[in-house]
Amino acid sequence: MRTIYQYLLSSIGAEYKTVKTIKTSERGCVALLQNIQNGTRLIFRHYRGNGEVYRKLLGVSCRNLPQVMEVAESGGMVAVLEEYIQGDSLAYLLEGALFTPAEAREITLQLCNALWVLHAMGAVHRDIKPENVIVRGSEAVLIDFDASRFFKSESSTDTQVLGTTGYAAPEQYGIAQTDGRADIYSLGVLLNIMLTGKHPSKELASGKLGRIVQKCTMVNPKKRYKSVLYLMEAL
Repeated sequence: MRTIYQYLLSSIGAEYKTVKTIKTSERGCVALLQNIQNGTRLIFRHYRGNGEVYRKLLGVSCRNLPQVMEVAESGGMVAVLEEYIQGDSLAYLLEGALFTPAEAREITLQLCNALWVLHAMGAVHRDIKPENVIVRGSEAVLIDFDASRFFKSESSTDTQVLGTTGYAAPEQYGIAQTDGRADIYSLGVLLNIMLTGKHPSKELASGKLGRIVQKCTMVNPKKRYKSVLYLMEAL
C-alpha cells in the first residue's frame, strides 16, 4: 500500500496529508487528502480488485462524474486519486426528508447522464445507491467505481458478485452477466426511495414516476428500458 500511495502522491507533484479516513472495508479504504500548501482536497482509494474502469475514466470530463487523476495497480491492489466532490450524500439528505417529484426526476436525469458516459465505454457501475451519489449544489455526482466492470461478450456471468442488497439487480447474483440494464434497475430503486423512502417492492411511487420505476425494476432485464437514453426520454 505504501509503495502505491507514495507513487501516486509524487505523480501529482505536491505534498498531501490525510485529513480523515472516510470508509474502510474488507476490500480496502477511502481517505480524504489535503494539499498542505494550497488546501486542495482529493480522494484516495485503495482496494483489492480491478482498476480497469478507473483507468478508462482518466481524462474523461462529465459534470456528473468525478475527475480521475491517477490510477496505479500492483499485486491485485488498486490505488486511485480522484476529485473530491464537496456536498452531501443522497443518503444524508434522505435522513431529513423525501424529495419532490421534480427534484427526484432531475437527480435521476443527471445520474442517467453519468451512466450514459459509463455505458458508452462498455462499463457497468453495479453499485448505485444513496451513499454513492453526492449532491453538489444543483448537480448530482455518481461516485465509487470499485465494483464497476466492463461487459465482456464472451462471459455468461460476472466474474465477481458485487453490489448492495436491495439495489442490486437480480442478475448481479450470478444469474447472468450484468450490462447497463442492471444500473437501470438500481436507478429505478433509487428513484422510488427518493419519492417514498421505501423499496418499490414495499411501496411503489404513484403516477408516471411510479410507472417508470416499475419498468426499471422488472426482474427480466429484457423488460426494462433498453438504455438510459430510453429512460431519459421517459422521464
